Amino acid sequence: MPLNPEAASTFRFIQPCNPISAKAVPTGDGWVHEVKFDGYRVQAHKIGSRVVVFSRNGHDFTDRFPSIAQLLHELPAKAAVLDGEVVASDADGRPNFARLHVRWTRPNTIHLWAFDLLALNGRDLCPQPLVKRQARLQALLGRFGCPAVSLSEPFEDGLALLRVAEKRGLEGVVSKRRDAPYRSGECRDWRKVKTAAWREANRERWRLFE
Repeated sequence: MPLNPEAASTFRFIQPCNPISAKAVPTGDGWVHEVKFDGYRVQAHKIGSRVVVFSRNGHDFTDRFPSIAQLLHELPAKAAVLDGEVVASDADGRPNFARLHVRWTRPNTIHLWAFDLLALNGRDLCPQPLVKRQARLQALLGRFGCPAVSLSEPFEDGLALLRVAEKRGLEGVVSKRRDAPYRSGECRDWRKVKTAAWREANRERWRLFE
């Protein structure tokens, strides 16, 4: 794992953990659930005063999301790796994927929803259970106090969350095993369920990419 906050001079991309598609939200105490936001999956690295934002495929997206990179300079950590989703909002505050492709989209409509913390101050957190990583992330973002960088809140009731996502036209729900470590690549410990409303509104994208 990367990141010695005192010695590192390069940024090493970590292959993301990718959820498998599922037809139903898993139930039981072993799972926590999050909103699946319609945006760009990113991995944000900070070492000292330097920040790099990677795409899900390891491309440097720092210049694509300069407002997020600038904000993360002030993250209260010597070094950190955050996993999350960059989202652009419409006038009603709902995620709007098309706005991420518009160069003149206002920076104040761009938001980073962080859902995992892979490393902190040189320590590899990937072997730790999800709930411990989330607790550290929540504490870090609580000290940060930046409105444009938020924790993607975990919920206990995945079925209720899916109903809310369906009603609001959100993309769906990602369910994660609470005791699972972070594993790169496709992982059955993470499962995604898309809403029917989102599939209908994004029929062409669904056909091409899902």
